[in-house]
Order: sequence, then structure tokens, then C-alpha cells
Amino acid sequence: MTPEISRGAASLSPVTDAARILLVDDDLEMCELLTLRLSSRGYRVLTAHNVFDALRLIGSEPIDTILLDLRLGTEDGAVVLDNVRKRTPEVPVIVITAHGSIETAVNKMRRGAFGFITKPFQSHDLLQQVAHAVESVRLRREVAGLRRVVGTAGTDTSIIGVSPQIEQVRELIARLAPTEATVLILGESGTGKELVARAIHTLSPRSSGPFVAVNCAALAADLLESTLFGHAKGAFTGAVADHEGLFGAARRGTLFLDEIGEAPPSVQAKLLRVLQERRYTRVGSTAEQEADVRILAATNRDLRQEIVERRFREDLFYRLHILPIVLPPLRERVGDLPLLAQQFLQRAAARYGVPAPRLSKEALDAICAHTWAGNVRELANAIEAAVLLACGGDEIRVEHLVGIGTTAATPRAALDDFTSEIARLLGQYAAVGAPALPSLREARDVLEAAYLDAALKKAGGSVAQAARLAGRNRTDFYDLLRRHGRSPSAARSD
Repeated sequence: MTPEISRGAASLSPVTDAARILLVDDDLEMCELLTLRLSSRGYRVLTAHNVFDALRLIGSEPIDTILLDLRLGTEDGAVVLDNVRKRTPEVPVIVITAHGSIETAVNKMRRGAFGFITKPFQSHDLLQQVAHAVESVRLRREVAGLRRVVGTAGTDTSIIGVSPQIEQVRELIARLAPTEATVLILGESGTGKELVARAIHTLSPRSSGPFVAVNCAALAADLLESTLFGHAKGAFTGAVADHEGLFGAARRGTLFLDEIGEAPPSVQAKLLRVLQERRYTRVGSTAEQEADVRILAATNRDLRQEIVERRFREDLFYRLHILPIVLPPLRERVGDLPLLAQQFLQRAAARYGVPAPRLSKEALDAICAHTWAGNVRELANAIEAAVLLACGGDEIRVEHLVGIGTTAATPRAALDDFTSEIARLLGQYAAVGAPALPSLREARDVLEAAYLDAALKKAGGSVAQAARLAGRNRTDFYDLLRRHGRSPSAARSD
């Protein structure tokens, strides 16, 4: 179901915030009829019966959508369409004509029309197009507004969303950015941790300095140490010259340590010294260097559990974990999906030089129902693929969303049967003389362990596939397997 934040995208429910519709038609009876129909849906309707009045209203009133008849007496309504495209290109125009043809429709869509409807038409069809158009322009405006709030020219640091979780993230960014505090960013893979780090840097006093990022999981231990801290000439085979490392490259700027939970013990020890003393030494050297950098770090791991299992230093954790920023997974911020989808749609269309298509109601519903195990990154890739598959068409449909829609959500009936069976079993414990109820923790652990077994069986032993079925990333799924005593090595991984 489409979340409330979408304000009923493409639905025919009344609009409570009075979207403004400009109706341009020289047929007075048609104007009266459409005004009545649109007003009953909560829209505010403005009317114009000629090109002059239409252009005057467009220049003086905020307009959300235009309904345009191409035949205005002896005047050509296409003049209005061309003017809108030049002056207010974000405003969608739905063309209405009694002289429609495939050729005319294609021509007007190429000139920038949002939609096309031919007289006579069903009012339901028109109202549906208007709902699509209003939602489209408002999503675009919200995205643009959010970009102005958190964003910079030339760098996409926009934190898109209106959910309470994202509002809290933006507040923390605004609070922490002006300081020199070390920040730990927590969240699943694909939630936008580097985006948050870049936003902090951009809004900080170090914004004029470099932003340097490194993935600690991508390099072997010895190579990571040399990459971060640099090395002296002759420190090891192949070290034919001094190398300053990323701490040197990020001087007077920000160093972002992604996947900090993967850093080996030797690197953790040196990082701790940097945070404590703001000094470090290059590999193979005894000369100390000043660490004039701000450190931001990120991980998708549970570092407290990593400490328990002796894979992460507790003292380093507390140096990093001063005021963490926790990014919620996309499945917990469903209300942000329409905004994000529109953002990625516009970006993909611009990248491939095609007009931005609109999302059909069915496509948006499928997006909102999907679990998005890969989070924002998966959504961006799915939208980009959909734009390519739409082949320059004016609408993205469910079939363009590869792997989404048909298997997006658990069938309602199956879920109801499952919950009914759980309730029946628990009810047995409520009977007089029945054994005591297990604790909530015990019940949850049993259910979670059984779910893991079922997911692995369903996936044929593939941990990666089981993780996708569960709506979790592979790292988190492995952690769950370990927590419940399921050996990852016992399951065939792909």
C-alpha cells in the first residue's frame, strides 16, 4: 500500500492541501463540468478561455497542473504548452482535444506534455491523470527543497526523506558538522553512510579541504596500514620512494574510514593513537607526523558484539562512539520511498539524456511493498534499470522494475495463516493447568532460529539468497546465524 507521505499518489482520494489546477478551454460547459468534478476532489480550479488569460494566470499564480485544450477557438493551445516548457518546466501539462490521433499525441508528448486525453473521455481517467501529475510536480518540488536544505553545488550530498528517522539524521548532521568531533555512522549496507559523511564534511569548517574516503574491507592488513599512514622509502620490497598516505592526503580536510569494523588489529592500534594524540608514524619510519584531519568512520557491523568476540578494540570503540549517527534501513522509512524514487528517476533520465518518465500507481505500490535488502543503493539501481527498460516512454510500469512487484511482499493469506497458527499454539499455554509461558525473549529466539532454518532451506543452502529472502544484507544474516548457533559453513554459499 502506498504510504501516507505520498499523499495518495495517483489515487482519487480528495486532496486536502488544495492543489491548483489551471483549466484552459474555450468550451464554457466543459469548463463548468470539469471545475465541478475537480473541486469535488479537493482541487482549487482556475479557468482561462484563451491563450492570453492562460499566460497571464501562469505568470501570476502558483500552478500545480495544467489541463489544456489544444483548440481554443481560432487560437492554437500549443502556444501555452511551449510557454510553460520555457517558463515553468516543472509544471505538468495534460493535453485535452477532440481532434486526437496517435500522431498528435506523440507530437505533443515530444513537446513536453505530461499526458494526453481525447474527448469524449471518462472523468475517472482524467482525474487519475491529474492525480499523477499533481503528485509528480510536488515530489519534484520536495526533492528540490531538500537539496537546498542539505546539499552543495557540484556535490550530491542531499539527504532525501521526510520520515522522523531521516529528520533526526539531518538534525545530527547540522549539530555535529561545525565541530571537530569524531563521528561514527552506523547502518546496513546501501543506507547512504558515505553520503552522510560527505554532508558532514561539506557543512564543516574543513569543507575547503579534501574529503578522502577508504574502504577498510577492500585492502589487506599490511596494504591498508601503508595506504592510511604512508611509508618510508625502503620500508618494504617495492617501496622505492616515500609515500605520505591518506592521512597526509587528507590534511586540513576529512578522512572517512568506511567499514571500520573490518580494520585489522594493527591498524586499530594506530588509529587509537591518532585519535588520542593526533600523531602517527609512517611504516618503516620513526619520525612522527601530525594528523591534521577530522576522522569520520562507518560500519554495518555490531561493534559491541565484535568487542565481545575480540575482533574490535573496546578503547577504540569508545573513541569513535561519541555521538553516533544511525541510518535506518529503507524498509523502516517506507514513507520516503516516493521521494527517493522520484529523485533517482530524475537522475537516471538526465544521465541517459531521455525525458523523465512518471511512475505508474502500480509501480509505486510495488516499490513501497518491496523489502529493499540492498537499501537505497538497490532502489537507485532498480530505478535506473527501469528508465532504460522504459526506452524513453512516458511511464514506468511494474514490468520495468526487474525483480520487484511479483515477489515483493509475503502473500496476505499466507501471513494470516502463519499468525493464526502462532496464536493457536500460544493459546495452549493460557489454558488452566498448562505449563508456564516461555519468556518473550525465548519465544522470539525460537521463532528467529526457525525462520533462519526455513530461509536457508528455501534458498537451497545459499546464504546470499537466504539473506535476500529475509530482507537483510549478507553480513547481518551471517551474524544472525552465528547468534543462533547456525554455522555459516554448514550452508552452501554462492
